Amino acid sequence: MTEPQPTAGLLSNQIRPYAWGSATAIAELTGRTPTGLPEAELWMGAHPGAPSLLDRGDGPEPLTEVIARDPGRELGERAGRRFGGRLPFLLKLLAAGHALSVQVHPSSEQARAGYAAEQAAGIPLDAPHRIYKDPHHKPELLCALDDFDALCGFREPAATARLLAPLAAPALAPWLDVLRTAEPATALRTVLTEALGGDRERGVRAAAELAPALEHAARQDGPDAPAYAAFAAAARDYPGDPGLVAALLLNHVRLRPGQALFLDARVPHAYLRGTGVEIMANSDNVLRCGLTPKHVDVDALTEIVDFRPSAPAFVRATAGADGELHYPAPAAEFALSRLDVLGSATVDGRGPQILFCVDGTAELTQHPGGPVALGRGDSVFVPGTGAPAELRGTATLYRAAVPPSGEDD
Repeated sequence: MTEPQPTAGLLSNQIRPYAWGSATAIAELTGRTPTGLPEAELWMGAHPGAPSLLDRGDGPEPLTEVIARDPGRELGERAGRRFGGRLPFLLKLLAAGHALSVQVHPSSEQARAGYAAEQAAGIPLDAPHRIYKDPHHKPELLCALDDFDALCGFREPAATARLLAPLAAPALAPWLDVLRTAEPATALRTVLTEALGGDRERGVRAAAELAPALEHAARQDGPDAPAYAAFAAAARDYPGDPGLVAALLLNHVRLRPGQALFLDARVPHAYLRGTGVEIMANSDNVLRCGLTPKHVDVDALTEIVDFRPSAPAFVRATAGADGELHYPAPAAEFALSRLDVLGSATVDGRGPQILFCVDGTAELTQHPGGPVALGRGDSVFVPGTGAPAELRGTATLYRAAVPPSGEDD
């Protein structure tokens, strides 16, 4: 007897209560009363640390277990084979009420080597100094739902020196000379590693001196006032943290609603304020560079970070069929798009997908299953059976999927 094809089902998702989270944004979008506590991320997917629960009408079950039981049918044969039977992406609603740590993610090769080395050394996965939680890289893409402040990539050192010189922080002066005169990658490596490790005491002094200077500069008119304000907020969030010096080396960007930013391996970055939809490879490998009470391994950072200056990788959206707006990214694990449904739309079934509703209501049907009702804050898993799903209603949804190139490989 042939088993029935798996069909779309509603997801129940876990909220990560990190201290930097907003106390209101996720609750408001999901239609709940705020608890008064920080809520940082809503995870949608099959990450083993916080898997979504999938309900197809017979009660909720962890999506990790559903996929593990029959990865070929849940993911589709091509995606299942390519990604070893695991859902390759993780979709998040991210709400930053305070600055996140300055951080960087390893490349695939670095992740595999680092994970193998820590496994061989017997370091527990939950150890505070453990860096590599899995052997995978973690490219990311963030699409803003409201005005969103972030830091991404090293600014040209000479431009950083010009930005910081008016702040007149004595502890910073020797590093400004390095930024002005040394070769760019050498200058950035020197300042970052000294502030976080070799001359951490001076980094702490610099952070203390910079906090009031940044507040003053943010109140002045001029093209750099938004950047000064963003850095001043980070200084308030983490008083005396030498990671502020690392943050000051990075480009400040402000995304407007609907704008997106891609974050590749080895590029330092931080989110400061705002709410957005984030998609990433299904990994938890993070090396922190400051603005955090957590472990900072300076030696490991110097092996991972790309110290070349780089411009922020803004993602230009492209229009597709049925009111779909695509955010193309150079990642085999994920593709993100926004669906504005006005009446009806068709979602193909070529690979696993998660749809997340951020506004309005819709009904999704994937035969032979029945309809799944979606309202603001709801999400649904669509298995990669090849059967299309039909959407009816008036709603805005974000769609996480495996890109065609990833399926065909």
